[in-house]
Amino acid sequence: MVNIFNIFENLNFRRLHTDHRYIEALRNNDTALLSEIYRKYAPSIEAYLRSKGADADECGDIFQEALIDIFKLAADGKFVLTCPFEAFLLLVCKRKWINQLKKKSRSGVTKSLDEGYHYLKDETETEAAAHADQLEQEALVMTLLEQLSERCREIIRASYLSDSQQKLAEQLGVSYAYLRKKKSICMSELIELVNHNRTP
Repeated sequence: MVNIFNIFENLNFRRLHTDHRYIEALRNNDTALLSEIYRKYAPSIEAYLRSKGADADECGDIFQEALIDIFKLAADGKFVLTCPFEAFLLLVCKRKWINQLKKKSRSGVTKSLDEGYHYLKDETETEAAAHADQLEQEALVMTLLEQLSERCREIIRASYLSDSQQKLAEQLGVSYAYLRKKKSICMSELIELVNHNRTP
């Protein structure tokens, strides 16, 4: 069963990587560090994607979309980067390209897409994959949340932000018992949607 409220927090106890400064740069629109991200990582990631069949425009789009996705993940300040930013960014870009190929039914042209940079340690790749999984799960949950009723969306979002369910019930103008029951029903619906739409 998916624990929706632990999506953003399941890595927070781990050691903060020095590259977390790039996460903060995305959150705070630090133009100097954002320029550094493009300067340091765009050429090598473009070269990797080009070697897998992407053209220049596709590489640029994927790189930009990956940064936007990472920004959305980090926007609430709870995300903690525990691996090199390059490894995380590369894996997000690689998965985006794989998904794009699947949509175009061209997956057969890239037989070695699962290969990463060989100089990355196994532990680094594992950490990057965990972050990428977290990003994809968060994106899936946020997308599927829109399929629920407006009341369910309100309750789930408010519950995530509130420390006190009693106070939340008062704010929403409902009884505590109603909030608990309604939240349980809404969460069950969301979890069912997530499990149904999760990639095997």
